[in-house]
Amino acid sequence: MRFATILATSVATLALSAGAAAAQTAPGQTPGVDEDSSQVEDVIVTARKRSERLADVPVAVTAVTEETIERRQLTSVRDVAAITPGLNINSDAAGRAFLSIRGIGTTLLDNVQPGVGIFVDGVYQANTSYLNSPTLAVEQIEVLRGPQSTLFGQNTLGGAINVTTKQPSDEMEGRLTATYADPDNYYIVGGTVAGPIIPGVLQGRISAGTQSRDGFIENSLLGFDDANRLKQDTVRGSLRWLAPADAVVTVNAYYDTVDGTGPLYALTTGPTDYRSDAQTNVRSEALYDYSGVNLKLDLPITTSTDMTALVSYDRRENEGSSDGDFQPLPLIESSTSGVLETTSAEIRFDSEWSDNFSTLLGVFASNQTSDQTSTNTLVFLGGLQTTATALSDANVLGVFGTAFWDIQPDLELTVGLRYDHQEIDFQSVINSTYEAEEIQPRIALRKKFDENRMVYASIARGFRGGGTNGPGAPNPTYDGDSVWTYEIGSKLATADRAFSLQGAIFYNDYSDMIGQNSLAPMVGGGGIVGINLNTGDAESYGVEIEFDAQLTDAWSVRGGGMLQRARITDDSRYVATTGRQLPSDRIPFNPDWTLNLQTDYVVPVGRGELTFTGGVIGKGDRVGASLSETFSPKLDSYFLANASIIYRLDNLEMAVFSNNLFEEEYYESYIDSSTLTVAGLPALGSLGQIGDGRRVGVRVGYSF
Repeated sequence: MRFATILATSVATLALSAGAAAAQTAPGQTPGVDEDSSQVEDVIVTARKRSERLADVPVAVTAVTEETIERRQLTSVRDVAAITPGLNINSDAAGRAFLSIRGIGTTLLDNVQPGVGIFVDGVYQANTSYLNSPTLAVEQIEVLRGPQSTLFGQNTLGGAINVTTKQPSDEMEGRLTATYADPDNYYIVGGTVAGPIIPGVLQGRISAGTQSRDGFIENSLLGFDDANRLKQDTVRGSLRWLAPADAVVTVNAYYDTVDGTGPLYALTTGPTDYRSDAQTNVRSEALYDYSGVNLKLDLPITTSTDMTALVSYDRRENEGSSDGDFQPLPLIESSTSGVLETTSAEIRFDSEWSDNFSTLLGVFASNQTSDQTSTNTLVFLGGLQTTATALSDANVLGVFGTAFWDIQPDLELTVGLRYDHQEIDFQSVINSTYEAEEIQPRIALRKKFDENRMVYASIARGFRGGGTNGPGAPNPTYDGDSVWTYEIGSKLATADRAFSLQGAIFYNDYSDMIGQNSLAPMVGGGGIVGINLNTGDAESYGVEIEFDAQLTDAWSVRGGGMLQRARITDDSRYVATTGRQLPSDRIPFNPDWTLNLQTDYVVPVGRGELTFTGGVIGKGDRVGASLSETFSPKLDSYFLANASIIYRLDNLEMAVFSNNLFEEEYYESYIDSSTLTVAGLPALGSLGQIGDGRRVGVRVGYSF
């Protein structure tokens, strides 16, 4: 077995693996170093629904702190993929993203449930659109790799992205930031303020921001040089009540508006022919309104049991228009509109039964309703219109529990189990129902040698719910997919924690993969229909590593990388549904390697300091989308260099920066011409969406 070979050759590496991340520093302080102790501060994460040191958690976690978000210009949640081994995120539209972790959980359409769960302050996000939201008032982003179903629920078979926003306190504080860059008129302006409303009783935070860009894609046919534009406004607020009986009640609310584009592609002759002119007959538009509110109650029930209850409501309204064939040919014009509403509730009890045994037990329930309408105008048939309306109602119930047993002071066994029941009722021209019941276990064993050295091994199963297709589909429903993940990892650090390293090797046995969407002959004839489907089985295995080094008081280096092989091993379900073979055993848009490296050097200047920062991120070659049976487009690997010079004086920060410094060309997304021809449309070429070019800009921030 190939995995056995990897295990045998990686044991020595894992014996040296470990991890940590630099915590936020105060102005004028050496990054990541406590001035009093000269030690790197511990990073606290909630990967197991408890506040724990990152170095103690037997899970592969990348913790992206507020300081890292600022220093590396991570302006949206999706940007964390650049510094997270194994996390792959691409986006071809304002309201959706393609993401996976370690090759698992690929999501190409927003009507397929994400295979990587996204959580904001503990609230599950039902689609991938949140990944494009700004990092306004974000305190920390944790990326958990491997199935997290036991504590986070279904749809986390690849992992989870856990976002924690800054909560108010009795300390008055705030921050103002402004960023501007060219050549695409890119700007971000934001501010946040927090403090006591009634000292010792009620605290609040309000944050607001706006961002805009013209993008790097034009449409010469319609005369627009901002074809891939984006304008986003956001307002978020929090109230925190320190209630009687040591209870804490937190209310969070938000409202976001997005004015951007739908999927937008330029005609190209091949995956190395980089084109930025998307000549479509219709200006691509995508408008979204997001709003939501959630309430959280933390309450100590007894001296040994804490209760957490969380209820939430989220709403998304969308409308858009686009060229249905992405070409200058007058063929199809498309428009969409809809509403997605999600309500959820969770209650859990964290109990300590003895000094060496504790449990976390809970129940989760959610309901999601969707009302979507799409209209295609067939220009080539004199403007004939076809309209489809789809209604869906999805209910999920989950029961979960995890036991934490310290067999010895330095040896911990964790055993978790979750039961999920999901049912989706779909109404369109025909009605259909999808239903699933799943058991998802996780077992982890951790051995600590001291406070700075540990190793762990885990086995976990993850599951993602399936769904339904529209009328004429040969598969009215498609099954959920699941994965068994086997992982061995280690986290090590020096005594002063100035150097830390974490690493893991993993093997994923992936069943019934929900892969690339496809086209298939309509049942009863009449043409073809777009469908979601199960491709078959796949496997992925590899090794990942992260490190953080404070080489001197002034010089720090951090980075990481992933090397994996993710391949489809059985495509029989794809063949049975579509009647076509897959052209490649590779999973679309998933690279075999990624890397990131950044260095910071601090120079005192008067009462302030200058920080010189340089970094590079790299991604291996990928295959794009294709419906050919013989050809799969291969996208080249690429490296993006970034640099900045930051001046800090007390609470003031000023910076000049450049992203994609050497203007590397690459494709963010790519669709082979076979997709158009299988759809029965003439194809003038393949379709590609380029990644962002070089930006050079300035940033100013003030904290108080």
